[in-house]
Amino acid sequence: VQLQASGGGLVQPGGFLRLSCTASGGSFGNYGIGWFRQAPGNEREFVAAIRWSTGSTLYADSVKGRFTISRDRAKNTVYLQMNSLKAENTAVYFCAARPRWLVGGMSRPDDYSYWGQGTLVTVSS
Repeated sequence: VQLQASGGGLVQPGGFLRLSCTASGGSFGNYGIGWFRQAPGNEREFVAAIRWSTGSTLYADSVKGRFTISRDRAKNTVYLQMNSLKAENTAVYFCAARPRWLVGGMSRPDDYSYWGQGTLVTVSS
């Protein structure tokens, strides 16, 4: 499966963006899909994940209450709605997928088999 991330851009602090991750070459089926971000000089950091079959979600503590991950079965797309954005949320955001949800996992880059290209989110006034 190939992943295509989109939706990044420049937004002011307090603003919002919605990122999209669309699969091609197959459907998500029983996949787990995650979002990660990487700021310059930092390691890749887990943001959120969703279990495609059930819609169960997992969030990093730093984004709980501000970010929402969701899926659209008809469009084979996962979204990351980001509200109340802060300057420290500036990063390249990546979507990733693995064929089966990993119970007790899904928050490490090594948990994932497929990666899309990143989309840059810049939060600045």
